[in-house]
Amino acid sequence: MGSPKISRRIMLGRTGLAAAAVGLTLAGCGGGGSASPEASGDAGSSAPLTPVKLQLQWVAQAQFAGYYAALDQGYYKDEGLDVSILEGGPDIVPQDVLSAGDVDYAISWVPKVLGSIEKGAKITDVAQIFERSGTTQISFKDKNITTPGDLAGKNVGSWGYGNEWELFAGMQKAGVDVGAIKLVQQAFDMNGFLAGDIDAAQAMTYNEYAQVLESENPATGQLFTPDDLNVISWNDVGTNMLQDAIWANSDKLSSDTAYQDQTTKFIKASIKGWVYARDNAEQAADIVTKAGSQLGVSHQKWQTNEVNKLIWPSTSGGIGMISDVAWTRTVGIAKGTKNETGATIISADPPETAKSTTYVEKALAELKSEGVDVEGKNFAPLTVTLEKGGA
Repeated sequence: MGSPKISRRIMLGRTGLAAAAVGLTLAGCGGGGSASPEASGDAGSSAPLTPVKLQLQWVAQAQFAGYYAALDQGYYKDEGLDVSILEGGPDIVPQDVLSAGDVDYAISWVPKVLGSIEKGAKITDVAQIFERSGTTQISFKDKNITTPGDLAGKNVGSWGYGNEWELFAGMQKAGVDVGAIKLVQQAFDMNGFLAGDIDAAQAMTYNEYAQVLESENPATGQLFTPDDLNVISWNDVGTNMLQDAIWANSDKLSSDTAYQDQTTKFIKASIKGWVYARDNAEQAADIVTKAGSQLGVSHQKWQTNEVNKLIWPSTSGGIGMISDVAWTRTVGIAKGTKNETGATIISADPPETAKSTTYVEKALAELKSEGVDVEGKNFAPLTVTLEKGGA
């Protein structure tokens, strides 16, 4: 497999620092009409690879390790696909890019896409990669916030943009309306929390939580530890919603047999990438770094490890399967939880085309026949030591 070409652009990363985000694409046909080795299929084969564009939800980081690993290890090429990975950012809405026909697949959270579907987007969840939620609300121990009910009267941070619904659902389940807190617009970093301006901050287990543990406690001169924090997990509260999924074009799934076949192949190769990231977490972290992520070595390893925990072990018959229980819970929260204006994400159940297990079931069957472990029942996470600043 030849070396992939790299195109570079500057984007604001989730850490709040200017990051050089890298879009990694396999080389395509040259201007003179001759195809590069990557675009011409396997050695000795004249069959060209099918160009495929994947839109990520955020910049290059281990949240997407499986896709980068599938590209790096040649799994997409094995399925006859020439995949380009397009990074996201603050101003990019993956489902809108997919709905507009600018890409073939997109990664996004289910509740965000449900709102887009109700507004007319014709896209389908074809593989639910994250089985568990990575969203938490964290606070320092001296704030005495251990349950959603304790958030009443507190300065509560949220990024907004559809990231707040598990928080609101957890609060309302505990009898705390949004009006009972001071909702703080949280930046895409933990500076406000560390400065004391936010009592309870939103934090992904694989990113912002680690940012705190990479920071120095001014009282001790040492890094903060988990013992310094209280963590509210929405998985424990029961208001967790489905997050990273692979989305496809609904109309093309209903009428384009080539796209249907391509979707199975894309899911299959992506799952192999996630299996690689599970079994080779440190190598997967390195792959993402080489793809352009600006995160430090220890932070990248932490992120890979924590993302693996959201996927493995699979309890739904294999990675990518859509749990009816989790889907129903997510839809229920989207219909029944109100934000600060009294609005909900959706007003009615989504159409049947909002999800399909047809293609992931085919992909899993093929992988199982090849001896690939798609459930990861024996998964054991790494022990990762964070360094100051995530270095």
